[in-house]
Parts: sequence; structure tokens; C-alpha cells
Amino acid sequence: MVNLGDEFPNFTANTTEGKIQFYSWVDKSWCVFFSHPNAFTPVCTTELGRVAQLIPEFTKRNVKVIGCSCDPVEVQNKWIEDIKSYSKIENEGFPYPIIADESRSLAVQLGMIDPVEKNKEGLPVTCRAVFITDPEKKLRASILYPATSGRCFSEILRVIDSLQLTETKQVATPVDWKHGDNCMVLPTLTDEEATKLFPNGYTTVPVPSEKTYIRITPQP
Repeated sequence: MVNLGDEFPNFTANTTEGKIQFYSWVDKSWCVFFSHPNAFTPVCTTELGRVAQLIPEFTKRNVKVIGCSCDPVEVQNKWIEDIKSYSKIENEGFPYPIIADESRSLAVQLGMIDPVEKNKEGLPVTCRAVFITDPEKKLRASILYPATSGRCFSEILRVIDSLQLTETKQVATPVDWKHGDNCMVLPTLTDEEATKLFPNGYTTVPVPSEKTYIRITPQP
């Protein structure tokens, strides 16, 4: 298992775009690495199609995307035609690679095996994992869904926006935050430091404890 803040492992893998070495492929970009249980399954088809539609949004954020399943490359290449048809993607090719983790080595190494769901051969499948890494190859966020629950990739974009904002600004993002909304001043900052850092000011919300830890500022 890789914990938040750990260096994401480097690996070599066969993909739908040929053999890659992860560090060389990702280079200095952020990355969304996401796994899915099986090719030619309904929920996975909707997910991979949605990610393909959102590639311009990931690109704007300097994020590369790579998928992963335990299916062979030739199976995935055939499945891609179904994904494109279902999601009405008319461009040539496919906008991101999919890893063929046939040995399940990555699935085991990264803790992506779903203990409940199995394929037709009775082998456990990969769960719906999402790993977000930064340009230093550090794991910054991870989300695990069971095989039966499709993901919300708008939420994943929201998390990336939060990570990239809080990387350089001394704020945190509150519940249901989205890009452009107000942020929270970090509780580690004194009022004097906050006043210098946030020229647009901040508002302290009164609470029964009379503590002044809830300080709201416009997104810097």
C-alpha cells in the first residue's frame, strides 16, 4: 500500500499505447491513475468514456490520466471501440493509455484488489481506485470505490483544484468547495500573518466556544 505523501512506485507496463515506464511517461505532470474491474462491463464503460470526455479539463490542470485493468491489451483495444461509441467520442484513437495488468502485480502492490467481486473465472478483480500524484511523484490523494459503484470524475477534478490551490496558498477548502468559492484560513496562521497574506481580508465566524478558528477568505 502507498500512503499519502509516499513516493508513488515506478513501474514498467504494457498499455494500449505501447510499453511505458511510469516516471518517464508522467514526466513533470500531475497524474490520475485509476483502475477498473473488467473490460466489456457496463459501469466501467461509462467511466472510461466520461474520463475521455474530460481530458481537456485534466489537460488544463497539467494532469495526465492513465487507466488500469487486468485485461490484455488486445481486449482493451476492442473494448475502446465500445467506449467511444457509447460516449459519442468521434476523435481518432483514444486520449489516454490503459495499463494491461494481466499478472495483477500492480493491483496487489497498490492494494486495489476487491475482496468481494470476482470475474467469470472466479479471480478477484481490481476495485475502482483513484490515485492522484503530484509532479514530484508523491501520492497526494487516494479514493477506493467497490466494483459496483461508479465514480464521479467531477469530484476528482474538484479534489485536484483543491490540491493545486492549497499547494501554494495557505488556505484549506471547506465542505462542498469548488473553484472560485471562499476558502478557510489555516488555523496555524496568526491573525497578523493572515492579514498580511490575504489583502482581501477575512471574516471570523463567531461560535459558542468563542474560539476564533473559523476564518473565511476569498479564494486567493
